[in-house]
Amino acid sequence: MIRQRIVAALQRGEEWIFASPRFVLALILGLSAFFASQIPGMKMASDFEDLLPQGHPYIQLHNEVRGIFGGANVITVAVEVEQGSIFSNETLTAIERITQGIDVLPGVNHNLVASITHRTTRRVYINEAGTIRSDPYYDPNAGALTPAQLKTLQLQVQADPRISGRLVSADGKVAIIRAQMNSSTSDELLEAFAGLQKIREAEARDGLRIYAVGNPVLTGWVYTYLPQIFEILLYTAALIILLLAGYFRRLYGIVLPLMGILLSSAWGLGFMNLIGIHLDPLSMPIPFLIAARATSHGVQLVERYYYELARTQSGRQAARNALDALFRPGSLAIIVDAIGIAAVAIGAAPFNKHLGAFAGFWAFSVIFTVHFMVPLALTVLPQPRRTENNRDQTSATLHRLVEPVSNAGVGRAVLLGALVLIGMGAWGASQVQFGESEPGSPILKRDHDYNRSAHLIAERFPGSEELFVVARSSEREGLRRPEAMAAMERFERYMLAEPVVGGAKGLPDLVKQVNRLTHEGDPRWLQIPADARGVGSLMYAFEYSSPVPGALREYVNPEETLANLTFYLPDLQAKTIEAAVQRAKQGAELFGKGIDGFTIEPAAGVVGVNAAINQANFHDSVMVTAFVLIASFLMVAIYYNSAHAGWLMILPMIFATVLSYGYLGIAKVGINVNIIPVVAVGMGVGIDYAIYVMDRVRDEIEKGRALHDAVAHAISTTGLAVMFTATTLVAGVVMWVFFSDLRFQSSAALLLIVMLVLNAIGAMVVVPAWILAFRPGFVTASSAAPAGATKAASSPDFATPGCGRQAAAE
Repeated sequence: MIRQRIVAALQRGEEWIFASPRFVLALILGLSAFFASQIPGMKMASDFEDLLPQGHPYIQLHNEVRGIFGGANVITVAVEVEQGSIFSNETLTAIERITQGIDVLPGVNHNLVASITHRTTRRVYINEAGTIRSDPYYDPNAGALTPAQLKTLQLQVQADPRISGRLVSADGKVAIIRAQMNSSTSDELLEAFAGLQKIREAEARDGLRIYAVGNPVLTGWVYTYLPQIFEILLYTAALIILLLAGYFRRLYGIVLPLMGILLSSAWGLGFMNLIGIHLDPLSMPIPFLIAARATSHGVQLVERYYYELARTQSGRQAARNALDALFRPGSLAIIVDAIGIAAVAIGAAPFNKHLGAFAGFWAFSVIFTVHFMVPLALTVLPQPRRTENNRDQTSATLHRLVEPVSNAGVGRAVLLGALVLIGMGAWGASQVQFGESEPGSPILKRDHDYNRSAHLIAERFPGSEELFVVARSSEREGLRRPEAMAAMERFERYMLAEPVVGGAKGLPDLVKQVNRLTHEGDPRWLQIPADARGVGSLMYAFEYSSPVPGALREYVNPEETLANLTFYLPDLQAKTIEAAVQRAKQGAELFGKGIDGFTIEPAAGVVGVNAAINQANFHDSVMVTAFVLIASFLMVAIYYNSAHAGWLMILPMIFATVLSYGYLGIAKVGINVNIIPVVAVGMGVGIDYAIYVMDRVRDEIEKGRALHDAVAHAISTTGLAVMFTATTLVAGVVMWVFFSDLRFQSSAALLLIVMLVLNAIGAMVVVPAWILAFRPGFVTASSAAPAGATKAASSPDFATPGCGRQAAAE
């Protein structure tokens, strides 16, 4: 049998470990020191590009055109006046200063800055000589404007669809300044954010409010909370120490689990730096949970040691017995944990791959830093003078409460209730959105400056977020062809019929506007010329009219093979993005085919990038969840040589996962690239509860107990350990719920707590209920131990902490 070979190999490993405990312990400590030496070089940073699924066609299009038309790293600043309008000398001068300040921020693409006062925002007209000319709407060198000139400027802006509703609100009270960033590294984004905050502070005054949004701004705000992360670390450490002290009230019970945290953290963080991965501030709850997971394994080993010490009166033998009883199910649980956490690497974004690599290694290292270290340390440390155990009464009381309901009838009723809950959870899960469920950012609190800014911009501008759709020609200047221009025009009209699209900007609009200008403003000439030469002439006239190079750059590339059709959306909610992108895909099918060498390709820009992320998140969520369930099933089924065992282990995972997704749907928490690892970690961490409970029932049956008594005994002993383990794990993340000002971190921690509690309920309630109702053969077999196993290994008194001396002696 496969399980016999696995157990035999593990047994040989145990013999070798205990033959030279000091050598093995020194080896573990030496490796820990090596990994710890790497930690000082570790950097806390984030890269926007790491969040993007680089294989997605939208991201590939984004990468191709971001240097031409702009990308997703955009700073958007809104300047609002309380009284009157922005069309006053004082306000326009302030907008000009803010615009120039943003233009010189590090990493800003100077050719992709838009503002009512920027040099590229120009009024196109026909002069007295009949020549097309363009002038900036606002010239800071012209001096103060008269009231009549200000009124004329206001009317000109309101009449220009390229500006009204896009750079200036319809009521004239808010002006937008938008700047594209060339870089996505956290260092440059933080430098730009710091500069922007100085501008906001310098220009703030009574009657004038300045708002700012965009990924660079969001990144900057997140990093302002880094000192809080270290505070939460201290609070968490203090809470775990208090829990250990209250639970054990013995030195080894406090020191050794904490030592397990330190060693496993050294391995995990040192490994991160070795392979060049930075620690992302938004993923911080996950390392905290993995560290707490190390504590829970240490707690179980130390607890078992004290029970064995009470029975054998020998510290060395107690340490060996503790490892014999717990190493096999514990190792299986740790390996399945690690595989589940490493499954995050299946995700399309580099962020997921990095997180899966270091978190999977960190989780796996617990075998060495806890499962080997704790028993070996207990072997070489002095034996405690007090050997009695005082946990018997608690287990006995719990046993008396559980035994009367440990029967098949109650088991079937519990399973029926669990099925009803799963059905309710599935309904809630159907409400889950992949993407943002509200305007602004879920990372920050709803009343944060960033989210207030996002709401203000969404309210005042029907289209503050840009969706890029690219029209492509296979030949140079191929976009001048009238049939290509007509296709782009029809596509624009089709998109504007979608309610979430608040406006459009594209090459056909520009050509028609210039054509009308050349015919004395006659609206009958608001049309596309009938030949490519006529289109080219109008494009040349517009380019020539501007003294600023690259006037056509926001519409078309220099080779005229790529044209940017821009559509404006009010926000980045998942439903908004889905509606617009779905419309763009349909339009591309309708109008982007049938013309030789011409295609229409969605989607890029901020909206396109977020659409790709949302679609990848859905795919990743399905793939990661399926992989964790299948891998867990196979690992357990192979180890126990039973498909029923595999099913029994993933049953509580399904129970917890479906209900957790139901919680996300009911709480209206959108699933983004940061949530998926949380779900995977919650699934991976939860399975060991079920493994310990199920293994304990098997052990009790091997010792001759009846099934109902074995189940009651497992719940009253192992269940006690599971409850404390769950409490320890919750302690590892609960401080994020109460003390983190980053809403995402508190939401992620709350989700982890929900998953941990549900997994504990699944292990303590659903697994025993299934065993009672269906009496699986791999559990009820009279002897489940492989031939040749030692007595301590084949029939341990208890597989987890919580047993008493009386039961141990049976």
